[in-house]
Formats: sequence, C-alpha cells, structure tokens
Amino acid sequence: MSTKTERESPERAGIYTSQFNSMVSLDSLPKRVEIFDTTLRDGEQTPGIALSVEDKLLIAEALSDLGVDVIEAGFPITSVGERDAIKRIVALGLKPRICGLARCRKEDIDAAIDCDLDYVHTFIATSKIHMEHKLKMTPRQVMEKAVESVEYAKSHGMTVEFSCEDATRTELPFLKEMHLAVQAAKVDKINMPDTVGTMSPPAMEYLVREVMPFTKVPLSLHCHDDFGLAAANSLAGVRFGARQVHVCVNGLGERAGNAALEEVVLGLMAFYGTPTNVDSRKIGYVSKLVSRMTRIPIPDNKAVVGSNAFAHESGIHVHGVLREPSTYEAFSPELIGKQRSIIVGKHTGAHSIKQKLMEYGMDLSDEQVAKLLEQIKKLADSGKHVDDAELVALAYHLIGQDKQERRMINLTEFAVFTGVNITPTAVVALDIDGETRRGSQMGIGPVDAALNAIRSVLKDKVSLEEYRLNAITGGSDALCEVSVKVRMDGDGKVVSVGKSVGSDIVNVSVDATIEAIDRLYMRKKNAGKEGSK
Repeated sequence: MSTKTERESPERAGIYTSQFNSMVSLDSLPKRVEIFDTTLRDGEQTPGIALSVEDKLLIAEALSDLGVDVIEAGFPITSVGERDAIKRIVALGLKPRICGLARCRKEDIDAAIDCDLDYVHTFIATSKIHMEHKLKMTPRQVMEKAVESVEYAKSHGMTVEFSCEDATRTELPFLKEMHLAVQAAKVDKINMPDTVGTMSPPAMEYLVREVMPFTKVPLSLHCHDDFGLAAANSLAGVRFGARQVHVCVNGLGERAGNAALEEVVLGLMAFYGTPTNVDSRKIGYVSKLVSRMTRIPIPDNKAVVGSNAFAHESGIHVHGVLREPSTYEAFSPELIGKQRSIIVGKHTGAHSIKQKLMEYGMDLSDEQVAKLLEQIKKLADSGKHVDDAELVALAYHLIGQDKQERRMINLTEFAVFTGVNITPTAVVALDIDGETRRGSQMGIGPVDAALNAIRSVLKDKVSLEEYRLNAITGGSDALCEVSVKVRMDGDGKVVSVGKSVGSDIVNVSVDATIEAIDRLYMRKKNAGKEGSK
C-alpha cells in the first residue's frame, strides 16, 4: 500500500524499474495523485454492460475499500433507476467523495442535487468540431453556459469539477480562456478530457505545460484508449503537474475504454515513486469483481491484472524468476494481491516441473521428472495443452499411485434449487472419512450455491482459487469441462486441482470440486503419517 507523502523507492515497493526512469524525474511531479474512478459512469457506458443497483453497490464498496479518492457514481439525469442507484451509494457513507456527472444545464445539476450529492462533475464541449456540429453554439455562448453552470452548482454548496469536453482538440487560446473563466466562477477542479483518445504522450506533456500557468486549481485528466495510450497520456500529464487522474477498473469505458486504474496506479508507483491512496494489494480482487459484475472478461495478456501477467513457461525464465523475481518480472505479483504461476508447455524445463508439482505436495525424483517432462513435450508438440489437473494425473500415474484408492471425501447427496425470483440454494451431504456432514448455502447462481454448500460442511476452511469452464462441443446439450483450483487456508502455498467433464454444468462443477478437495485432504492425511514416523 502506498500512503506516504514522500516518494517511495520502487524497489522497496517490490517494483523492479529501469534506472533510466529516475533520470527523467521532474520537480513538477505532484507529491500525491488523486484517483477519480468512473467505472460506475463511463465504465458502464462500455457496450454490452448494464449494471443492476445491487451490482453498483458492491462495486462502490469495493472501490471504497480499495482507496480511490472519488467515485463518479453515475449520470443522474439519465433515468429514475440511475438516480436511485446514486442515492443508495451516497447513503452507504463510503470514504471516497461521491460525484455525479452533469451537462452544463440547470436540470442536470438539479438532478445531482436531488441525489443528495455534494460533488458534481459538469461539462460542455469546447472543440470547433463539437461546437459547430453538435452544440450549434458559438465559443462565447459555450463559455457563458459553463460559467453559469459552475456558479449555479456553487450556489448550492457543491464541490464542482469542470471539463472542457474534447479539450485535446480545442484551440489552445480558447481552452486557456475557458480555464480562466470557470476559475473566476470559483470552480474547485478542472478536468481535461482526451475525449476521443487522439493524443500522444509528448502532445499531452506539451498541453499540460501550456495550461498549467493559467490553472490555479487542481488539474485532472480523463484519457480514452483509442490508440492504446490512455495510461501513458495520463502519466505524461502527471509528469508536468496534473494532480488527479480519471480511471476505470480493467480499462472499461466508451469505445476502446478509459485509462485503466491498475495501469495508472502501478505506473505512478513504478516510474515516479508518486503515491496514491489506493491499496495496490487489493487491485487483483477488485479487478476480478468488476469483471464478474460487468461480464467483461479480462484478457489473458492484459497489463497488470491479466492471467498471463505473472505466468512463466520458458525454462530459462522460470529458473531465473524462482531464484530472483526481478529477472523476468516488472513488479511483484503480491503487490497487487496476485500470485505467480508456472505454466507447463513445450518450453518448460525440469526445474519448472519440479517446482510446479511441489505446489501440489508432490516431490518427484530427478529421474521421474525427466520422464514426465518427456511426456509433456510430446503432448505439447502434438498441439495438446497440459493443464494442472492433467499434470498432477500424469505425475500420480508415474509414481505408481493407485487411481482407485478410496477417497476421503465422497458426495452422498446433492440438490440445488433455482428459478425465477428464487435465490439459488444448494443442499449437500458429504462422507468425510466415514463421517456424514450436511449443509446448505445460497449463492449468486446454482454453481456458486453448490460450491458454497460444499465448503460450508468442511472442517477446514478451503478457498476457491480458480474456476474454469470450457464448452467441448456445440449446441444446447454441449459437453463441458470444468477445472477448479482450491487451497486449504493456513497450509502454505499448497493447492489442489480437480477436473470433470459432462453435460450438466452444476454436477460437473461439483464433481471437479470434490476431486480437488479430496486431494487436499489426502495430502494432509499423508503429511500427518509422515510426521508421526
């Protein structure tokens, strides 16, 4: 977590940066940068996203726990449902300031006031393109409208942040005039949006340098990712004095999205040593939560939070990173609440296989590892991907494990109840080494309810680390493959995997989970026997 006022050494924070970053540091860098999160407003404008009120409340609470400074909760004027969601977020009493978006219109600002908001982000377009083709207004009319709106909101005791929409395509003299005009109206912050993502980092540096002498209130940036430069442009602006950055979790937002929270926060820490109030260790969790709520998957190769961000397959890379993480990692996975993973494939070396199997409590001899590696490379050459469950199965077979060995955990009863206007509820009975235990739990879906019920009857607390579902065949009766990874809390880094295939997603998920948990318990039992010798 980065909360110190002074600059932190990136290396102390678990970030392994190039030494050249320190050579371009400037005195204009702010001591702290505020994070203005607009996941619930601009993020929800991502095509295909429609968040329920309950979804928004969950995300707002997670953002508060993460430590963002401002949450833009929505655009109040758009609908009754939007206003209801914002009111309920305000009522939570969260730590961040809660903000609402408003055009430079009294009715928009009134809608924000009616939501019990005390912070409004108001905007009007200032580029020639927008003024001529969208607003049909002259620059003077636009300026008057902006000033009138700022004064109106301030007269109602609100904190006001103002944006010149399409600022990065606005004529520079007019942009400066707008900044001076809204400051005369007592605006609290000025935001410069790169509305269509048309800037390059050097251009952003130039623009910020030009407006800073005319901007005496905190300057903020709102960058879009149309050229993949939203985070880079945000960092470039901070370098020359911007003190706040608008972001979305996972880079959500209109078109190609907004600057990604995770990229901006890590970039500030890594390249400038500039702190924020964000607890970076919670980024991984919030990223997954937002992905689940929005149903927008995180690309495997997504910077910072993608599943491949800390995945290593090459034998050379694995050998290096296990000895010294900085050899092949830009920063520590623990810094954002994630863990390193070793991938098995044709580039894998013996050291990687041995290390991977140790995660599952298996210690093979060098000869056994060599044989296993030969099998894996043959499978990989034929186009077969070997996942953790298959690796463990191959290893068990190699060391002569009896696959028919009696399980410690067996499912004896299972039922799940779901439907319209019914909270999914699952009931299970497990035979745990001869003892029958029963339990029931609810969930956000039948699979979630089933897995919650299973974990509720266990003596040990077991965490679900990963759940993967793949369709094997097409059609409504498609076969599916489920792979789960679980961890027994307090048992170090040891994890277990289970896999099952079938046509019923719920039953297949239950079978895979029981298999994974059984392996955990068998390992614990065998470890106890070894310890008693």
